[in-house]
Amino acid sequence: MTQYFLTLPHDSAEEPTMESMQEMDPAELEAVFAAVDAFNTALHEAGAFVTAGGLMPPSSAVTVDAAGDAPTRTPGPFVEADAYVGGFWIIEAADEEAALGWAEQASAALQSRIEVRALQEAPEA
Repeated sequence: MTQYFLTLPHDSAEEPTMESMQEMDPAELEAVFAAVDAFNTALHEAGAFVTAGGLMPPSSAVTVDAAGDAPTRTPGPFVEADAYVGGFWIIEAADEEAALGWAEQASAALQSRIEVRALQEAPEA
């Protein structure tokens, strides 16, 4: 089966964190957590779950470049953008259509957009 990368984009101006999520209506936040938990449970039960996680905002990033004479570490993301990846799932699906179906469920759970991309297959040895 092919693995797919489902990402949750955030607008850069927002930079939501666990702290800022506490400012949401508690009932609304609880409903989102319950919907995501149900989605994750469905992924596990279908054998499609590989891994998932939330990412800290880009302001916490450090870009490392050791391609030159000496490694450099630059605070911040490697590219400025209007949006960034805030969280992700890696799932296994039979085909793109199945992956898109899972993405629709994730989008409904989070009430947000979800980007779907296939992971590259390992090169033949």
